Amino acid sequence: MAVMHRLGLTEEEEAKGKIKQSWRRNDTPATFKCCCPSNTMGKKSRAKIQKSGSGASALPSPKEMMNLIAELLQKCSSEAPSANEEWEEYVQIKSLVEKIRKKQKGVSVIFDGCRHSHFQDLVSWAKANGSSCDGLQIANFGKEGYGLQATRDIKAEELFLCIPRKILMTLESAHNSILGPLLRQDRILKAMGNVALALHLLCERANPTSTWLPYIRSLPLDYSTPLYYQPEEVKLLLGTQAIQDVFRQLKNTARQYAYFYKLFQTHPAASVLPLKESFTFDDYRWAVSSVMTRQNEIPTEDGSQITQALIPLWDMCNHTNGLITTGYNLEDDRCECVALRNYNANEQIYIFYGTRSNADFFVHNGFFYQDNIHDRVKIKLGISKSERLFAMKAEVLARAGLPVSCVFALHASGPPISAQLLAFLRVFSMTEEELKDCLVGDSVNKILNLTNRDIPVSWENEIKLWTFLETRVTLLLKNYKTTAEEDSVMLLQPDLSPHARAAIQLRLAEKQILLKSLASGQAKRVHLEIKMAEGTPLPRCDNGGLASSENTTRIPSDHVAQGQVV
Repeated sequence: MAVMHRLGLTEEEEAKGKIKQSWRRNDTPATFKCCCPSNTMGKKSRAKIQKSGSGASALPSPKEMMNLIAELLQKCSSEAPSANEEWEEYVQIKSLVEKIRKKQKGVSVIFDGCRHSHFQDLVSWAKANGSSCDGLQIANFGKEGYGLQATRDIKAEELFLCIPRKILMTLESAHNSILGPLLRQDRILKAMGNVALALHLLCERANPTSTWLPYIRSLPLDYSTPLYYQPEEVKLLLGTQAIQDVFRQLKNTARQYAYFYKLFQTHPAASVLPLKESFTFDDYRWAVSSVMTRQNEIPTEDGSQITQALIPLWDMCNHTNGLITTGYNLEDDRCECVALRNYNANEQIYIFYGTRSNADFFVHNGFFYQDNIHDRVKIKLGISKSERLFAMKAEVLARAGLPVSCVFALHASGPPISAQLLAFLRVFSMTEEELKDCLVGDSVNKILNLTNRDIPVSWENEIKLWTFLETRVTLLLKNYKTTAEEDSVMLLQPDLSPHARAAIQLRLAEKQILLKSLASGQAKRVHLEIKMAEGTPLPRCDNGGLASSENTTRIPSDHVAQGQVV
């Protein structure tokens, strides 16, 4: 029986210098820099390095370039600025990057022809190398960009796409490539698989005999990740939960670029790389964005470890709500995707990228998904160690399997707060007597009941926690420079750039979640105040001894984000 590995999403922190990965690509036609309608489908292209000619500026001297790179590296290696200095640091880094880009204008590997003229070559290449992809084609879906279109009826759960390992770009193939010696020697590349994959992609793009050229030619020419935003567009994100990640994304990418630029000029193992002669910031930004928006994790050939991979053709699928329907078949050594639902001929075929927030999609995939049922806003909560009841609250939380400091989420769909967040807030709001009550006697059932929305600790505790949540949400709303109503009006402007529109959509969606949470909390508090005023008896729950048969009193924490961004 085939061993299947479900392909899911991994979370790597930008703060550690790693590139976030996800399932979504961003390749809307509006992002293309060239359009050649006269090119016929399947036309062969050739790679070349632009060093002069139309659009090219005079090449800077090596010394001039190294001075700029050193300045960028120093700026991006400085300590994290204070909150009120982050914007200024971003502007300074962006200015340095733009200065370097201007000096490098016209120095890059390009392909003749337009991206869409290579799609037929991609499909033919995939089939020739063992892919199963009959019944689909690549098509333009307007605002959604390019995606996969059914050419026949496809039933739900039908296996419609199989991509063998031999055409995947992976860390394993990177180690077996011309980049291999450097990967094995440089400590940064050893620790940062995503960056290694990005450089692998660049090396293969510059190789006229690369196995992956049909795939690489089919990739977007640029992306809509925040790395491509202008400062005035990024400024629209101030106050949003995405802004810190946007700042870090540019800083980390610029620092990595400067580091590798110097490495390629000085390391003996880099002397054979095509990147030594042509490695522009635009090249690296493109490669980083390609990996960020398309990479996934698969098992290694022996199944013992996980490796990063780019999956040709499959990564053309656009996102919709649903379930993950892609897995890795180790027996047949291929990525397999089954249909999320029934598709009629000529319909677009979607996949589900995972339970990601719009802030995550925006920063690491470059798009905003209007109907995201998994959208959420982060809320960081913690109990101060200076609080008199800290030790008791920490003990109750520990028994419940919850940390004393945590990033939770307020949700767009369903109840705004999760059962775990409710439990945390109940403990946070407990009096000394209520804490003692949770630590003695029938503590097992009392701990488990912390997540039960129908069993309050007390009317006073419940009113206190909803009042506290109202205050926190109100403070979060004050971080924004505009109101939800003002954002709605802005979105009616027909001349908004795609980047500006996505930024405003994101901040409006965040406000809508917060406003929903605020209204829900206020209604809950008023309802509880009425019950307490009327002297309504506190609901009780008879667990029938069920909980005491468990080996632990810990609250299931599947949806608790301990120390990570949700």
